[in-house]
Amino acid sequence: MSIDNSISCASCHRQEFAFSDTLVASAGMLGGKTSRHSMLLVNARFADEMRFFWNERAANLPQQTTHPIQEHMEMGFSGQGGRPGIAALISKLQAIDYYKELLQLSYGDANLSESRLQECLSQFIFYIQSFDSCFDAGRASAPNDGAPFTKFTPQENMGKKLFLAPRVFNGSGQRTGGGLGCQGCHRAPEFDINPLSLNNGITGPLAGPGREFDITRSPALRDLVRGSDKRLNGPLMHTGNVSGLRGAVDHYNSITATPAQNPNLDPRVRPNGMGQQLNMTEDEKRAIVAFLETLGSNNMYTYKKWSNPFR
Repeated sequence: MSIDNSISCASCHRQEFAFSDTLVASAGMLGGKTSRHSMLLVNARFADEMRFFWNERAANLPQQTTHPIQEHMEMGFSGQGGRPGIAALISKLQAIDYYKELLQLSYGDANLSESRLQECLSQFIFYIQSFDSCFDAGRASAPNDGAPFTKFTPQENMGKKLFLAPRVFNGSGQRTGGGLGCQGCHRAPEFDINPLSLNNGITGPLAGPGREFDITRSPALRDLVRGSDKRLNGPLMHTGNVSGLRGAVDHYNSITATPAQNPNLDPRVRPNGMGQQLNMTEDEKRAIVAFLETLGSNNMYTYKKWSNPFR
């Protein structure tokens, strides 16, 4: 799919890492780098937020699928600097016998277009689904999300309660009771991002000086870690500067920015106009991490229908 045949979608969205990447900036063609690390692709079909990329610049998943192909340093069909545009890729793919056969089976003719390419890629991504986590097993035996899960440890149930319950703040943005309110932005059971969410308080760029105040998309919180061994599937946040679940928890525990310092700071992390101070205890931090680890699955890492069909 790249102009030099060196990069595919799966080069950055790797099945063994929940269709994400362990690099802070994913590798492009000819030694280039992408502008961000690759967002994991889990249950995109069921997300409330249908915009894509970290800054939500694509209105939907089909539109997103051909953006990387046309990025000059990513897959190269940019139509810039003497390189061909995406029409050259369409001609290249349409000349391959097995794509002719698959197009005929799918559409009744062997013609390929950008819209058909977008549709086929997005349909495959929509099929990447994760529903065999510890959370799913626990929820199946409980009457609702808030009830204790019999398959959970006491620590995991404590973390779930903290995740779901709203916070109580005083006038200075200090948490004085309640839970952690994570559910306000990452609603169960998909734990994807609320479409109305703004910046999460992380404003550093990927590299170099300056600050960024873009509205920040998030993938689902499912499969941030693998279910079997709790291995992290890649760097966290849009800057990739958080290396573990505990680091993410620590970030939300204390946000110092105000709207004057960050014009896109989400109001849910600035109660009463102040950056939130959740004042989590050590036990609470450990419990919320334990709960997030229950969202990791197992099947998606080896499921053959998502694996390399050319092997």
